[in-house]
Amino acid sequence: MNALITNDAVVLGLLITTLALVFYSSTLPKLKRFYTIIPTLLVCYFMPAMYNSFGLVDGEGSNLYFVASRYLLPASLVLLCLSIDLKGIWNLGPKALIMFFTATIGIVIGGPLALWAVSFIEPNVLGGDSPDAFWRGLSTVAGSWIGGGANQAALKEISQTTDDQFSAMLIVDVFVANLWMPFLLVGAGMSAALDRRLKADASAVDELKAKVEKFQLGIARIPSFNDLMVIGGIAFGSVACAHLAADSLGPAFEGWFASLLEANPNSFVQYLSSLEQGFFWIVVVATALGIALSFTGLRNYEGAGASKLGSVFLYILVATIGMKMNVVELYHNWDVYWSVILIGLIWMLTHIVILLTVAKIIRAPFFFVAVGSQANVGGAASAPIVASAFSPALAPVGVLLAVLGYAVGTVGAIVCMELMHAISM
Repeated sequence: MNALITNDAVVLGLLITTLALVFYSSTLPKLKRFYTIIPTLLVCYFMPAMYNSFGLVDGEGSNLYFVASRYLLPASLVLLCLSIDLKGIWNLGPKALIMFFTATIGIVIGGPLALWAVSFIEPNVLGGDSPDAFWRGLSTVAGSWIGGGANQAALKEISQTTDDQFSAMLIVDVFVANLWMPFLLVGAGMSAALDRRLKADASAVDELKAKVEKFQLGIARIPSFNDLMVIGGIAFGSVACAHLAADSLGPAFEGWFASLLEANPNSFVQYLSSLEQGFFWIVVVATALGIALSFTGLRNYEGAGASKLGSVFLYILVATIGMKMNVVELYHNWDVYWSVILIGLIWMLTHIVILLTVAKIIRAPFFFVAVGSQANVGGAASAPIVASAFSPALAPVGVLLAVLGYAVGTVGAIVCMELMHAISM
């Protein structure tokens, strides 16, 4: 079926207008309950999917996804990592960082463990090295649960996940993650009792409130035209550097792997094939540049809205990904969902058990448990929500840890992906 709209300029306008309407409607009191149940991210994905499914646009024939993934994604990563304050995160105290990285480790371990467990019930979830092997799609869930949408999109390319499989994984990602978040919000209301159960000292949380308020007041400002131009230069100058590095590193590693595998076909490097992909190096270099720039005065451009512009780029990418989905075809693959959802539930349960066990051992306040978990699983979109459930002044702490998730999300998800790859083989 031929699409009604084939001009990418018109399609781009349609997508951005759709995003604007979604976010505007999310502020309306009458729709507040709807967006509490259905996250804006999911709506921003499925609206373009509807356009593609009913023939309004042609997701496969459009070049918008390529442009968004190669240019806007690395720009988004740079701007989201620009505000990272490694010293500030360290000053939150060791327990905050321990719980954050415990949450990360729980996800890295949970994925392979869940895949291995479900393989005893449904052996087809393994799939070896085939294009539709489950480990490919599950790696995008790892990217989302450790970092966020940008990392998820990066892993989609690195793992070469098919569009249909990615659609299934996105539903599992949102469904399972949103099962856990209400428990965290309820826990925030009874955090004092939970801290007593954990035998934790929560006095550090009160100190955090003062530190965060001072930091926010120190950098916030109304962005000027010059600010926006500099932010654009930071983002796309870094994108240029990332592409330049990828043009050299990708072919170099491809030749190196080829020679190693020729000499030893069973070498472990067969599980590191992502290193020979140019897109992998674009993502890694962009992330590294964002972190490096955070040590300079450029990090103060966060006060002028650097991460907000990064989020705009990210949501445009989400819309172009959604535009590649065909709901009608997805319906015919419903029989594979049950096993994927089961993997997701076991995966999340592993994450929770590891998190609570470590919290009990080190006597971490429940605030660090909740925000550490959601900074991984929910990212910058929902970590502030959980943090503000404890106190509105603590919402930026959720953002701070979520930004750290963006920085480690791609690397952690690649480790998880390669472990699942090895199990599938």
